[in-house]
Amino acid sequence: MARILIVEDQADLAAGLRDNLALEGHQAWVCDDGKAALAEIQSGQPDLVILDVMLPNRDGFSILQALRRESCPVPVLMLTARGEETDKVRGLRQGADDYVTKPFGLMELLARVEALLRRTGAGEEPATGRHTVFADVELERASRRVWKAGVAVALTPKEFNLLVQLVDHAGQVISRRRLLKEVWGHRYDIASRTVDTHMAELRRKLECDPARPKYLLTARGAGYWLKV
Repeated sequence: MARILIVEDQADLAAGLRDNLALEGHQAWVCDDGKAALAEIQSGQPDLVILDVMLPNRDGFSILQALRRESCPVPVLMLTARGEETDKVRGLRQGADDYVTKPFGLMELLARVEALLRRTGAGEEPATGRHTVFADVELERASRRVWKAGVAVALTPKEFNLLVQLVDHAGQVISRRRLLKEVWGHRYDIASRTVDTHMAELRRKLECDPARPKYLLTARGAGYWLKV
């Protein structure tokens, strides 16, 4: 079973897709507003996104750009009434995993969804993929999900990547400069508060007492480290 978010403002089409995906054994839900789509992806942590291009408030191309800019790896199937080859090329170049043009056959769409899930491994939960990170916090890399005391916690893509860096180097102090390079992909001004802000959010979401963290610790003047 995969968790599939349908970002589509045509109510009948969205409901039909949702119901047919449910019949295939998936958990599917709908977001009908482009502006809200990014927040829904971050909070819902879907295994796959079916993304329409023409949406109210924000188009699918800009949503896709934002996802890839934030290094969000969720597979995206673009869904649009546009048939021009240039639009397909634009979507694929911006990071779409597949592209279907309306009108489409339902069986074709379902087949493309299944092919994407197989190709990316989305929706699968390897036996070794989920493990305790610290205290009552668990992390699963394949689906990029995190739980605290068994309850799912919504992390942004950058927060998840930052946590992974700390987990991979548990017990070691990692400098802000290195974290900026590894998580954000390029060097920022060393005085940037970017890492500090994201660490504060991780503590708020994962520590029992964020003001007095026990695990996500600061090495004053040096960086951050995970105590396990």
